[in-house]
Amino acid sequence: MIEIERKYLIENMDLLGPLLLNGRTIEQGYLFAAPDKSCRIRLKGDRGFITLKFGASALVRSEFEYEIPLVEAEALLRQCSKVLSKTRFEVVVDSHVWEIDVFHGKLQGLIVAEIELSREDETFVLPDWVGKEVTADKSYLNVNLIERL
Repeated sequence: MIEIERKYLIENMDLLGPLLLNGRTIEQGYLFAAPDKSCRIRLKGDRGFITLKFGASALVRSEFEYEIPLVEAEALLRQCSKVLSKTRFEVVVDSHVWEIDVFHGKLQGLIVAEIELSREDETFVLPDWVGKEVTADKSYLNVNLIERL
């Protein structure tokens, strides 16, 4: 499956804050990561996932995600050298769902908004609470953010 995703920083929570309801805590780590591929383990509440991503572009990558038993996801997450924690909120704007990640721990204060698209040139409404686009800045990929921990 192809993932087309654009990322933006959220610098001012005043407009966005009231929209952030029903967030889900996510813990994730990487079993391996290279510039063009990674294997992520993720806990979302009481569900576990393993995700493989391929591709050097931050905008377009191949992604394969599978739900796995929670006990297995927890065991695999313990094999990761670092674990990132964040709360994810979803905000619907027109026909798109924006995922808002509010990071915890050493990444506290970082808030990233992501939107998945069906085409690279797809048009969408850019909400007024969205800040600078960081899609091309690979330091904002979770696989690289985790290195800051």
